[in-house]
Amino acid sequence: MTTDFIVVLVTTKNKAEAEKISQTLLEQKLVACANIVSPLVSRFLWQGKIDKAEECLIIMKSRADLFTEILQHVRILHSYEVPEVLALPVVFGSTDYLDWIQSVLKQ
Repeated sequence: MTTDFIVVLVTTKNKAEAEKISQTLLEQKLVACANIVSPLVSRFLWQGKIDKAEECLIIMKSRADLFTEILQHVRILHSYEVPEVLALPVVFGSTDYLDWIQSVLKQ
């Protein structure tokens, strides 16, 4: 079973940026919920070397058909040259929770 719902992951340089992105996406009804995990230590390959940064992680719940709009907003609001914006499919979920997500998102 698959659903039309996604979990979107975005890392940011700090909590203020995470708050700004989350608030905008919530106001636009592009996401139903945003959880901010802070701080988060990220290790990654960048420009040919291993790098490390303290970041925040936004975990957002939405629908797959809204991903393009979410991505557009994140690109505008984000400070990184290459922001992490990943969508993971929700395969199973509580019917009540998924119904709530559907009820609050833009149609």
